[in-house]
Amino acid sequence: MTVILTCSSLKDHVDAAQKAMGTDLPVVVLDRSDHVEPARMQASVLRAMDGLVKEYPEDLTVLVSMGFCGGVWHEVSFPCRVVIPRADDCISIMLATDEEYIPNRKEAGHLYLYEKDPADFSALKMLHDGGTAEESYRNMSREDLFRYWFGNYYAMDIIDTGLNPCYEESYVEAAQKEADAINAQLGYAQGGNVILEKLVSGRWDRQFIVAEPGQVIKHSMFFE
Repeated sequence: MTVILTCSSLKDHVDAAQKAMGTDLPVVVLDRSDHVEPARMQASVLRAMDGLVKEYPEDLTVLVSMGFCGGVWHEVSFPCRVVIPRADDCISIMLATDEEYIPNRKEAGHLYLYEKDPADFSALKMLHDGGTAEESYRNMSREDLFRYWFGNYYAMDIIDTGLNPCYEESYVEAAQKEADAINAQLGYAQGGNVILEKLVSGRWDRQFIVAEPGQVIKHSMFFE
């Protein structure tokens, strides 16, 4: 049995990859808000994986539509095969337009938007979700959170994935509000769905980790 495990931020892109590749694998979705705290996302991953292993105790392969994501996949192992893109995070997955192994495709000082719906844009939503983040954030003011999370960014790029209406007026206006909120210049970056299409179609080359049952997944497997 093969199942896809994805963060909700990439669910639409997983669906598009499956459509393009002619696959129809079941998909388990994790809430993107858990990314505010990597330990919380890891706990969600472990719960989901435990449920899948119990449901499919034999010959299970889990295709992961996520990257390393701040340590979510460090020092974990499972009694099934797990396939994960060798990417820093979902942004680097979306920025991939070729088959070259580049784990981190982000530019320093750049923040990225790739969502289909402006209501899901990352910057302001991240601030809103900050109230549920780890304890050290909870007593910080809105202004301090902005400085902590966004103080080092001077550019905000919309990733043209081919799936988002990124040149429509309403989309650009919403993106501009995000950029203005963190005093960043708005621009574009070319993206694509190459890695997810390879993931769902079984073309697992150097861009992927293929962890066999019981194999411990480590940071060094993502980054050379």
